[in-house]
Amino acid sequence: MDERTPLIKNQEVSTGDNGVSNRRSHNDKTFRITGNVVNLSPQDHNQDGTDNEIITSDTFANNRGDMEKANQDIKIEQEHILKVGYQSLDYEVSDNLVYQNEEREKSSKRWKLYWRGVRRWIICFLIGVFTGLTAGLIDFGVEQLSGLKFESVSKMVDRCVILNCMYTPQIVWFSFNMGLVLIGSLLTTYVEPVSAGSGIPQIKCYLNGVIVPHVVRLKTLITKVIGVMCAVAGGLAVGKEGPMIHSGAVIAAGVSQGRTTSLGWDFKIFQEFRSDTEKRDFVSAGAAAGVSAAFGAPVGGVLFSLEEGASFWNQSLVWRIFFASMISTMTLNIVQSYIKGHPWELSYAGLINFGTFDNVSYSHSFELFIVVCMGAIGGLLGALFNQLNLKLTMFRMRFVQKKWQKVLETMMVAMYTAAFAYILIFYRNDCKPIEDDTESTLVQFFCKDGEYSSSARLFFDTPEATVKHLFHNEPGTYQIITLSIFASGYFLLACWTYGLSIPSGLFIPSLLIGAAWGRIVGILLSMPKGNEQWVSLSFYSLVGASSMLGGIVRMTISLTVIIMEATSSVPLGLPVMVSLIVAKWVGDQFNEGIYDLHIHLQGVPILGWEPLPMSTNLSAKAVMSHPVTVLRMNEPVERIVKILKEESHNGFPVVEEYDPDHPIVVDGLDTFGTFKGLILRSQLIMMLKKKLFVENPDINNIVNNLKMAEFNESYPRYTPIQRISISPEEKSFHMNLAPFINQSHYVVLESSSYSSIFKKFRSLGLRHMVVINFRNQVIGIVTRKDLARYMTECKNGEITIQEKKIIH
Repeated sequence: MDERTPLIKNQEVSTGDNGVSNRRSHNDKTFRITGNVVNLSPQDHNQDGTDNEIITSDTFANNRGDMEKANQDIKIEQEHILKVGYQSLDYEVSDNLVYQNEEREKSSKRWKLYWRGVRRWIICFLIGVFTGLTAGLIDFGVEQLSGLKFESVSKMVDRCVILNCMYTPQIVWFSFNMGLVLIGSLLTTYVEPVSAGSGIPQIKCYLNGVIVPHVVRLKTLITKVIGVMCAVAGGLAVGKEGPMIHSGAVIAAGVSQGRTTSLGWDFKIFQEFRSDTEKRDFVSAGAAAGVSAAFGAPVGGVLFSLEEGASFWNQSLVWRIFFASMISTMTLNIVQSYIKGHPWELSYAGLINFGTFDNVSYSHSFELFIVVCMGAIGGLLGALFNQLNLKLTMFRMRFVQKKWQKVLETMMVAMYTAAFAYILIFYRNDCKPIEDDTESTLVQFFCKDGEYSSSARLFFDTPEATVKHLFHNEPGTYQIITLSIFASGYFLLACWTYGLSIPSGLFIPSLLIGAAWGRIVGILLSMPKGNEQWVSLSFYSLVGASSMLGGIVRMTISLTVIIMEATSSVPLGLPVMVSLIVAKWVGDQFNEGIYDLHIHLQGVPILGWEPLPMSTNLSAKAVMSHPVTVLRMNEPVERIVKILKEESHNGFPVVEEYDPDHPIVVDGLDTFGTFKGLILRSQLIMMLKKKLFVENPDINNIVNNLKMAEFNESYPRYTPIQRISISPEEKSFHMNLAPFINQSHYVVLESSSYSSIFKKFRSLGLRHMVVINFRNQVIGIVTRKDLARYMTECKNGEITIQEKKIIH
């Protein structure tokens, strides 16, 4: 069964990042927060027809337990689920005695600290270089494949205009497109499915602290590069800029670890950076380097990584990310200069070139009002685009599950895209005289000698070149009806294409659609006599492009800077920023950005920037998981092995004064001993693997000589407990957990609010947070899923809190 197909069971047990066996049900309940109480929403009545009772935050947890006993047949919205399979990253440093001793030794030797910092800069340099080289390879491949297709079709057209066989170039065109798309789709579907799409949602999840399987593997990178070349050259409504961001992140993950687990190669370098915390920082740099290479916008790359991805930043990290972005842009510049035959002519900043906007300006103040209106249109169109794509994606998840079906759908879209282009060229030829013979992508089609079809140029050029033409071509190049058909048709094709089983970006399709209808706005404004003197088609095309892009992806700061850097025009920053902000405001009234929608569809427990409104009425006692599986400071090996085999949790509170057979009840809740720290599953497995038993006569020497690198030697694929050999005699031994527990782990009192827990969780990048009472006794634990399972909805002016379903 496809992993995206929900398998819903009532009263199923969900397990996750914590040390909890938490029984949850799938009967959705909605709560309305008013003042200091939490009310069940009026539309939710008991099955016996009686009204639900009003409950306070203190009794919320108990009432939720009663709700889970209800067995109702319900219809679950796909975006209202969380999946158990997603695990969290360990961003918190395990502050145990082994770590403290090692850091104490490092801090006493200045050269070690200095060398560690230098290696971080070296890694960022390598990330920039390899990302730039990858971008150059993708661009070269697309140019070569597109050039081969154009040359073949162009020759056929020239011959068939005379011989009256225009169906022949159509067949060749269809064959090229569908053949390339077939290769890309087969690779994606059968080799690495996670490489489909732009990859931005997956990288955003990773930087937010969620493990997305296979997202940063070498196989994913290879599939992504080949797939996006085939998709773009195959004529699909996609771009290569989004996949470049994913590619940069994969490169960063591999380079920073000094090895590839896919090929089994370990270069024995950068071993001290093999942790989730370090890897996250370098992946942030890789994502920024990808943006920089795509748009030639180093500053925009840094801001993109901040706005859309990274959750936890510091000043030194910003500097390294900016350095990687600059190196990426420079590397691509050099590569492009050699490809174009002008070595070291550094004028090829990114994969896309918006052209020169030096003479473009807005000379009337009322033009800013027009910009606001265009931003609103972009927001509305973006919301429509996202809603259509949301419904289409949900349909795919239900009915297009088999691999051959995914390939077949991709081929259908390729066929319809080629058919749309050919029909538009046939019926709207838009013949224009050839003024520049050096243009290589001009094709005659059904035009007279000495003329070319401007409609055909919309499809035979690369998408990036088409955007540039829409920005800068002379007035009269395209007719309004041609642009209208192109914009509406490309809108539907792009909506259908995003989500297919093939690498695809949304930046270029969004810019193309927006530039087309923005140019229409400019043409309409220039129609009254005298207006042509102040109306700039380039200006309105750019505003339309930014509005459409902002309405779909809902980014503001980074997109403003990216477009400013791509246009090399600071004065255009204000109208671009205004259009982006208005587009976001309008679009947010209807739905979320396209990337967030796809994240929620996959059931990923991602945490937003801010806690839910009115969430201070929920306490830790209400949201925590209970009961908790704990370990004692001195624990029998047999019990540790049993727990690790029976439960899939990744963190276990370590306590004292606890008897599993006789738990102490306080305020109606079972307690689990006095909290001392927390130990991770990977650390327990390492201890078992190294036989760190109390009965071992050399245990003190072994522990004193341990290094943190030994805990991470198998990172990120730790040895499963089933592969650890424990003899019957060893099961009777004991292990002292004191040197290995994280003594600085964050805890929260049972009375703490959801809002305060969320802020700590989000800002510190936590995976677990132990809940204690006023006696320092463990009573529960909070994980990412416990916080992410709540969502808000606004109906009739009232904010309601709804609990998502947790499914396998």
